[in-house]
Amino acid sequence: MSVDDHELAAGLAQRAGECLLRLREESTSDPKALGDAGDAAAHRLLVDALAQERPDDPVLSEHGVAGPERVAGQRVWIVDPLDGTREFTEPGRADWAVHVALAEGHEVIASAVALPAQGIVLDTGEPPKQPTHGIARPRIAVSRSRPPEFVTEIAEQIGAELVPMGSAGAKITAVVLGEVDAYLHGGGQYEWDSAAPVGIARAAGLHTSRLDGSELVYDRPDPWLPDLLVCRRELAVDLLTALSDRPEGSR
Repeated sequence: MSVDDHELAAGLAQRAGECLLRLREESTSDPKALGDAGDAAAHRLLVDALAQERPDDPVLSEHGVAGPERVAGQRVWIVDPLDGTREFTEPGRADWAVHVALAEGHEVIASAVALPAQGIVLDTGEPPKQPTHGIARPRIAVSRSRPPEFVTEIAEQIGAELVPMGSAGAKITAVVLGEVDAYLHGGGQYEWDSAAPVGIARAAGLHTSRLDGSELVYDRPDPWLPDLLVCRRELAVDLLTALSDRPEGSR
């Protein structure tokens, strides 16, 4: 019996996460070697499994394209085998992820994100329900090592608190899980950095867009995706207004 795309994404993300946990536990390598080994092993697992389960679908990964030729607008799996390589290589860190997304018509139609070190797998088949409580002081997820200056300015403008954490997937899923209220990124990413968690955020009813409020479009010829905003819907207007008020040179 074949599984649907939501179940397949969740199962593959979980399997890749378990593979990464085993590597992490058994490794005596230096951090760079461990990160490279984890990336390669998870990539191969996902590509091989998709070739077996969905042989007609191409795969767009951080490590290249596999399977049939990619045709814009048609089905394509967009995967990030290890989102947050640095966090993965640091003992005790749990803010890294595995992303598995399926796009069609330039939209994510099914996806899953595994947070292996936290024992969590989120997917679009059963997205988490959003909190119903109000927001006393907004919390914005930011990079723990290099928070963008513009996000600090936005936080000051709307009276928000900055919450440092690791990978893009960890930040977006933190919004989905209600641990923070927003994530803004303006430093440039690729489609695989956000496709899977954005798919879950949309399914959960969160606001997702570019920083100018335009739609996030996936499966384009160039996978570069410069910026994004994921937040609770009641914050979207305030954040987009604050973003639009920034001086032209700081956008």
